[in-house]
Amino acid sequence: MDALSLYDLNALVRRSLEQCLPDEYWVQAELSEVRVHPATGHCYVEFVQKDPRSNNLVAKARGVIWNNVFRLLRPYFEESTGQVFTAGIKVLVQVSVGFHELYGFSLTVHDIDPTYTLGDMARRRREILKQLEEEGVLTLNKELPMPELPRRVAVISSATAAGYGDFCHQLTNNPRGYYFHTELFAAAMQGDRVEESMLAALDSINSRADDFDVVVIIRGGGATSDLSCFDTYLLAAACAQFPLPIITGIGHERDDTVLDSVAHARVKTPTAAAEYLIARMDEAADRLNDLAVRLYEGVTARLKWERNRLQQCRNRIPTASVRRVSSAKLELLTARKDLHRSVEAVLARHRHKLELLKQRLADASPDKLLARGYSITLKDGKAVKDAALLSPGDRLVTRLYRGEVQSVVNQESAERRMENG
Repeated sequence: MDALSLYDLNALVRRSLEQCLPDEYWVQAELSEVRVHPATGHCYVEFVQKDPRSNNLVAKARGVIWNNVFRLLRPYFEESTGQVFTAGIKVLVQVSVGFHELYGFSLTVHDIDPTYTLGDMARRRREILKQLEEEGVLTLNKELPMPELPRRVAVISSATAAGYGDFCHQLTNNPRGYYFHTELFAAAMQGDRVEESMLAALDSINSRADDFDVVVIIRGGGATSDLSCFDTYLLAAACAQFPLPIITGIGHERDDTVLDSVAHARVKTPTAAAEYLIARMDEAADRLNDLAVRLYEGVTARLKWERNRLQQCRNRIPTASVRRVSSAKLELLTARKDLHRSVEAVLARHRHKLELLKQRLADASPDKLLARGYSITLKDGKAVKDAALLSPGDRLVTRLYRGEVQSVVNQESAERRMENG
């Protein structure tokens, strides 16, 4: 039996494929690997297809984009989509089928349709936003009240970014001289570490949330192809649920990222972010000035009204004084008459009482009793009430109504007194 060498077999496969698949075909696939050869500039990729339910691989093929094509295709794709030509994206490419005796089966890329990738990116954004909405967190950050005076600003940016310098310069040199305190929380603004570093920065700010009024995320400059790093669910969910208002100014105008969609406010550039904060301060200052003007006008009007009222009071004082003095005089005269009548009435009552007492005293006078025939016996000027208290030889004075009789107690009188006792 005749046997084929491996090379002959692979050559047969190559010729068969060239005869059966001579045309170029548009193929939908996902890039699982993208590698650019540093010496030749050729781009080597791996295309895969996954089962939409299980996410398991169902197909895989190697591909190559020759240098002369890749130099034109890559900038065209990235400028059109704002997406880096890298692994993990879905593409629609025009390929020809090839087979090499040594390297095996591969697809050669001739063209790419950016609109397909744009549609897939938009779909992914919609899916993230829909998931956030279903979880009830999509608009949480937008619903936070923006502080009246957003002076304490936490900035998430690259420390070397020109946009960060523009932002700080704009805040420092604001026309009305407002003071802003800014603190940088450094994070990568492009590349594979964007999500990780920004989440770490947000965690650091959240641990000191009471020290800040707002968070500003700025990128400034850079390629639009780096925008996809801001379209991740974890980053969007963290920003949507952040306890401080977030302002994004990541330097692009054409499309909103998912991060822009969940932030409290989205502006175009870092400078515009600074102007947003300054405008907020301007609004507060203008309201304060309006209140000051209203206060001045109100006080002025009140003082004028009180001055007029005081003048009216001053004009009424003479007439009111005369009227008050006349009224007081009349009241005094009336009170004087009332007092005189009251005093006379009191004196009359007391005079009557004195007359009654005088009569009672007169009726109780000893002279009246003596006039009726009674007498009073005195010893040493004191009335004798008990004969047993007398002794022989005591001198007594008996007072009559008219005159008095003097006597001496003798022995016989004393004995008779004792017998009687």
